[in-house]
Amino acid sequence: MIRSILVGLFFLIGISSPFAASPPSETILIKTTRLIDMSKGSVANDQAILINGPTIVEIGPSSVVSQHAARKVRVIDLTGLTVLPGLIDCHAHVLGNLKDLSAVAQLRISSAQATLWGAHNLQIWLDHGFTTLRDAGEQDLGYGQLALRDSIKMGLIEGPRMVSAGNFISVTGGHGDADALAPDQALPPRPNLADTVDGVPAAVRHDIKYGADWIKLMATGGISDPMSDFNVQELSEEQMRTAVAVAHRAHKLVMAHAEGQDGIKSALRAGVDSIEHGTLLDEEGAALMEKQGTWLVPTLSVMQRYATMGRESGLDAVALEKSRLILKYQSDAFQRAIKHHLKIAFGLDDDPDFLPNEFAAMVEGGLTPTEALQTATTHGAELLRLSSEIGSLEQGKAADIIAVSGDPTKDIHAMKTVVFVMKAGRVLRDSRATEK
Repeated sequence: MIRSILVGLFFLIGISSPFAASPPSETILIKTTRLIDMSKGSVANDQAILINGPTIVEIGPSSVVSQHAARKVRVIDLTGLTVLPGLIDCHAHVLGNLKDLSAVAQLRISSAQATLWGAHNLQIWLDHGFTTLRDAGEQDLGYGQLALRDSIKMGLIEGPRMVSAGNFISVTGGHGDADALAPDQALPPRPNLADTVDGVPAAVRHDIKYGADWIKLMATGGISDPMSDFNVQELSEEQMRTAVAVAHRAHKLVMAHAEGQDGIKSALRAGVDSIEHGTLLDEEGAALMEKQGTWLVPTLSVMQRYATMGRESGLDAVALEKSRLILKYQSDAFQRAIKHHLKIAFGLDDDPDFLPNEFAAMVEGGLTPTEALQTATTHGAELLRLSSEIGSLEQGKAADIIAVSGDPTKDIHAMKTVVFVMKAGRVLRDSRATEK
């Protein structure tokens, strides 16, 4: 009786019942003029992809693959477009109104409302062809990002597949301290703040307890808050080493927000898995990253955008000034990263409406268009330890497939014109393709 009522409720509200049988697998044949092989960094012409259910079963010349397709196959003709794997954003923040940049934005919204905003924001990532993302941490004590991640897995809502950090492990008054209020209006201490080495395990374990995939450390100050200095190291090297030990013992990975040189190098010596931003990366830090194989997620375009803003943006005056000061270091640091052959993954750290800007920023910074595309495909999958499932179009991998007008290997601005998006064999956007 209870089961029948639940099934009826799920039907009425338009959500797939968790008790319902899976729909029969559909066989789809995609035909395209150009297909980018991200593993090789090359373009193949006149290709076809045969898909069964959520998985690619064959890929190759259209004349060959089409012969292997069953008679009752759904054909999606993407002739004239360029096909590539679903994209991966390795530095996203999904909760809340992402156009509200004020320092107290997160204090004016409930966890529930921020999570509903998150469900809305995730559709924008999908529309831009991003079928996977890593949430790089949130201030939400209710862990709305983890609820979204799990709801996507359960099929309750549509969105990119997600891995996620929890809150930000930070220090009192540091980048990641949500309390930007006056001292006589201060908030109660939050569990993400750890001012001593002894306080770090509890903060890390709190995130792990509630399901975080990654631990996010604030190695230095940042830009968007009115309190911290991006040049100043915040968590000590011993604190970060302790956090890494606790996280790795639990089979969790660790990312470090690190702008200034001291914090970058301390985070590297502590053993973090990725450096976020790295805007003041010096020669010693770049050499250490190269030696250790540590990933860099540079998030170039957000700083460039902030530096052009005025007070109408909602950013605090201190944050606006910091964004302009730090920008002068960005180009040199990125050049060092390229010179040292660092492993670079795509990360936006901004409103998803601006996702194409990051591709252009990386090309302007020195990557080729193909290399920039690889940061959001094969490289992103490797950083997230998902290379066996996503990141390239290959037999046995997820059918995460997008198509753009033009050829982004020649003109990276073609990434502004995503017209087709498929995630795990399901078409989520098709604004141009014809079917027969």
